Amino acid sequence: MSGEQEPAQDASGLVEILDDLKAQGYAGELSAREGGTVSCGTCGREFPAGEVELAALRRTEGASDPGDMAAVAALTCPHCGTKGALVLRFGPEAGIADADVLTALQPR
Repeated sequence: MSGEQEPAQDASGLVEILDDLKAQGYAGELSAREGGTVSCGTCGREFPAGEVELAALRRTEGASDPGDMAAVAALTCPHCGTKGALVLRFGPEAGIADADVLTALQPR
């Protein structure tokens, strides 16, 4: 990836976005936690979302339900170096953890 944030709106579906990021090396498993932290599935450690480089942020809306909104963030764990794609819901279906992490993510 070029390190530049991609446009927020993306016509691709969630599966296509995840496949594209996986092909670019973002295959690790990451999870959102309340308080704006992210948990790495490889090393099990957590890190503040606002303190890591946001390599890409892509947004999608469900084809059959425009209210089914998700953002996919490409991040690298600062502890073990695992690159992963983090799926975050936003809008009316967003949970607290997803909203906290999405708010904390900062393009660099």
